[in-house]
Amino acid sequence: MSLMEKYKAGLSKSRSGFLQKLEEVFKKKNINEAFYEELEEILIAGDVGIETTLKLISLLQLKAAEENVQCSEQLKDLLAGIIEKLVSKNIDYSLQAKPHIILMVGVNGSGKTTTAAKIAKLYLDQGKKVLLVAGDTFRSAAIDQIKFWSEKIGADLIKQLPGTDPSALYYDAMKSAQARDIDVVIGDTAGRLHNKENLMSELNKIYRVIGKNISGAPHEVLLVVDATTGHNALLQGEIFNKAAPLTGLVLTKLDGTARGGIVIGISDLLDIPVKYLGLGEKTDDLLPFEPKQFVEALLEK
Repeated sequence: MSLMEKYKAGLSKSRSGFLQKLEEVFKKKNINEAFYEELEEILIAGDVGIETTLKLISLLQLKAAEENVQCSEQLKDLLAGIIEKLVSKNIDYSLQAKPHIILMVGVNGSGKTTTAAKIAKLYLDQGKKVLLVAGDTFRSAAIDQIKFWSEKIGADLIKQLPGTDPSALYYDAMKSAQARDIDVVIGDTAGRLHNKENLMSELNKIYRVIGKNISGAPHEVLLVVDATTGHNALLQGEIFNKAAPLTGLVLTKLDGTARGGIVIGISDLLDIPVKYLGLGEKTDDLLPFEPKQFVEALLEK
């Protein structure tokens, strides 16, 4: 199955109601103020968000006037191009160092630990040596979960007993990665409630410990977001970004009841590239984000 086919299959539920409403509005012959108001309502309802929707409508009207567009189907093409440009940010999949350190952050239930394992699998398939870090030391279940995944995919794992200081664990992990010639380190963290200041301080401490041991690290800080939470994800992004500056986003559960517009809104408002989309439960259902193919699959172009 091609990447486009996987996108279309994974986004089928996201697309059904959203796309149907878009198709209906783009069938209208008169491109007037009422048309743009209806389009605005559909985009907001699709989780694109008010601020990003207003930006899209403004850009669309400007572009339509510049190109003297009279046909609604042409207008749909213009909208697709504007959305693609909006979500197209510098996405770097290269390894910046050895070891390349990736820190996973996100709230409980976002799919963070599973996503860490899926990213590890992507690198293992490339022949890289991967070390997973069981950094959520507050919950024994979280340690068991990442241990299960490490054994399933064949990745190395470093863990300690529940209650261990996570910063101390990360200190050991950095030393171990260097000694064992690891290519990629992917570190889990506690599912921190983003409104708990002490927990965010702990995350910042982990971030600083990693940097002190490996220059320039962590090379990536990926915020894992459950796409079904809608724009609550924006608040999460803003708070996490203060504790550990984010480099990328992973949106999970897009194969469920999520409305695909959240991908557009969160990428725009946080100004952080979306790196992966979670479109299923299998280890190969985490897909690299390709803006053009995502927009074409979402709008069924």
